[in-house]
Amino acid sequence: METKLTRTDALALLQKYNKEPFHVLHALTVEGVMRYFAKELGYEKETDFWGLCGLLHDVDFEQYPEQHCQKAPELLKEIDAEEEVIHAVCSHAYGICSEVEPVHEMEKVLFAADELTGLIGAAARMRPSKSVTDMELSSLKKKYKDKRFAAGCSRETISQGAERLGWTLDQLLERTILAMRSCEESVNQEMDTL
Repeated sequence: METKLTRTDALALLQKYNKEPFHVLHALTVEGVMRYFAKELGYEKETDFWGLCGLLHDVDFEQYPEQHCQKAPELLKEIDAEEEVIHAVCSHAYGICSEVEPVHEMEKVLFAADELTGLIGAAARMRPSKSVTDMELSSLKKKYKDKRFAAGCSRETISQGAERLGWTLDQLLERTILAMRSCEESVNQEMDTL
């Protein structure tokens, strides 16, 4: 899969509809995680496509939370996004607020990683380092098991995501920690410039 979208246009669209720094940070993090997984899973030629889908996955969430994934196709048309991008963006919330099922491996990764990056990010903010660089799987698993911690991050969606990928939950957790480590510094640097 490829896209003619530029990151400049995608970022501009994201910022047009997302003013909260937290939402932009989440989008940049998911973009970085998706780029990491594209390379790790053998889709190097699709890295930009995977990243842009991650960047845009919540484009409609801040301004249209009640229409999340319903409003996204309209917004994505503003930058002439391909149907593959629209399908991927809408599939990340399958069963929650979207009937679009994740089919491609990239869509399954996006489905699994979206909620999980929020949980890992919350766990990182609780650490003395405020970073994923020194986070271990065992400490994340403790946070994951505590249903009160980052309660808005659906454990059911995360475990369904692992299942869709054919991974164990531990594999998904550990691989996503590594993915977030790979992009944490560049995401933080970009947030400083926005």
